[in-house]
Amino acid sequence: MNLKLCILLFTNLLSLNLVSQEVSLTAKVSKNKLGINQRLKVEFSVNKQGGDNFSPPSFRGFKMISGPSQSISQSWINGRASFSQSYSYVIEPTKKGELIIGAASIDFGANTIKSNPVKVIVLDAVELPKDPNDPNYIAQQNIHLVAEVSKHRPYVGEGIYVEYRLYVSQGVSVFDTNVISVPQYNGFWNQSIKIKDYNVKKGKYNGEDYRYIVLQKALLIPTKTGSLTIDPMKMDVAIGVPTGRADFFGNIITRNIRKEFSSAKKTIRPKSLPSKGKPKNFNGAVGNFDFGVTLSKDKLKTNESSQINVKVSGKGNINLFELPEIVVPVEIEKYQPERKEKVKINSRGIYGSITNIYTVVPLFKGKYKIPSVSFSYFNPKKKKYKTISTKDFYVDVLDGKKLITNSNNNIVNKRDVKLTGDSFRYIQTKTTFKPIDNKGFFKTTLFYLLLILPIIVSLASIFIIKKYESYSLTIAGNKSRKAERLSKKYLSEAKNKIGDKESFYESLEIALHNYLKAKLGVETADISKEKITSILEDKKVSKDLINQFLEILKNCEMARYSPITHTKMEVEFKTVKQALIQLDKQL
Repeated sequence: MNLKLCILLFTNLLSLNLVSQEVSLTAKVSKNKLGINQRLKVEFSVNKQGGDNFSPPSFRGFKMISGPSQSISQSWINGRASFSQSYSYVIEPTKKGELIIGAASIDFGANTIKSNPVKVIVLDAVELPKDPNDPNYIAQQNIHLVAEVSKHRPYVGEGIYVEYRLYVSQGVSVFDTNVISVPQYNGFWNQSIKIKDYNVKKGKYNGEDYRYIVLQKALLIPTKTGSLTIDPMKMDVAIGVPTGRADFFGNIITRNIRKEFSSAKKTIRPKSLPSKGKPKNFNGAVGNFDFGVTLSKDKLKTNESSQINVKVSGKGNINLFELPEIVVPVEIEKYQPERKEKVKINSRGIYGSITNIYTVVPLFKGKYKIPSVSFSYFNPKKKKYKTISTKDFYVDVLDGKKLITNSNNNIVNKRDVKLTGDSFRYIQTKTTFKPIDNKGFFKTTLFYLLLILPIIVSLASIFIIKKYESYSLTIAGNKSRKAERLSKKYLSEAKNKIGDKESFYESLEIALHNYLKAKLGVETADISKEKITSILEDKKVSKDLINQFLEILKNCEMARYSPITHTKMEVEFKTVKQALIQLDKQL
């Protein structure tokens, strides 16, 4: 009896819950964009029992392929009941353009409920595979590597973001990724933003539901106008795709494949800052900032120091411009400023503060004025310039030497001329000059000295040049030996950091750069694939070894953005060590 009562109560509660829901009929399509030779699935779902007389739309502009296919699902989770009844159709467009799938309807008692119309864009015919279950075709349709740019028309100096997302539909799975080519940001100041967790999120791509993860994010600040291109990111993805077949128990059989994906090339067209209203002291600051100047002491003694702090804080390109300079009277000695930076770069942008600390020392007693300072910046949100000016400062030097000034410098006191000894004489009318004994220049001491001087200068020049070359070789040798020691040191550090991916590859990359500096004389700033190839080819290094060395450098750069195991790091370390040994033999 108790069991029957419980079942009855449960059924009543379920019915009440379902009745209390607001009835709705929704329409959903498998894709919002398709070629005229493709098909799509449209599904109409009602969330309440008791509907009658379902009526589909006319599907004007489409050809019916199959349907309706009906399905019902009902569940009870955490005390809440849910119900869904679906009517599915497979249709194919008959013309191109924007087509509207009209509203379907269903009756609930005296009321008729209608679904939402759905817009579908039909494009030119696309190439369809002979086998629609081809894994490569399924992967291409269900996985997309996308570069999302926050703004395509920023101002020069305004920060924007580029975010690389991997979109994956519900029907396929991804179990490994490997970045092949990292994008370059020519024409931008750029900073990578570290992604702590690769969380899977839900989103839409071309109007369809997808899962996605953010692979890489960077902050870009354009440094010039024109058309700036962001190159694609390329990556290799291991995918599990359904084969369209099922096993004995009805489970879908999947097939694992690897496929290369590439994001689309992005073009950014930065705008130049407006010339109207641009202050004369504007030096490239773009963002939203505060500015201030403070004086640590305004009363002091001669030769006692004080500090003037010039500080800019806020959000924007804070580390890409110079702070205004402080001007002090000549009676105060000013030293070169000490620069302090507290800047953070993350997904919110660049923000923090930069401070120049001037040490000033007064030389004389008195009261001195330090003129006001102004700072100007451009606010891209308000699209206008703003100037912040400080007040004048006064330094009162209370003790010390006093600066002596003569206010009567222009007064000349007349005095009578006094005769002292031979100060003044009468003009002589006769001279006592005698002719100088003039000897010939030939065979004089000066003659022989000028004769051998060119020989002495030549020998001295040769000696100095030899000494300089010897000194230069010594310096170059010391530099080479030092770089070799550093290379061994960083290679040793890389070995100790196997297991810590980021530290390991950073130490490995530094070791390779120092090796290049030691053996080839290539500075870190000049390291490029073309230059390394050219130098090694000139030194008769084998092509296979050159390609191996370049591949090592490329792997170090890409490995920071890819999942790497401890074993793979050990193999990478041994490969680098062996490559350096072989390169040493050929050099």
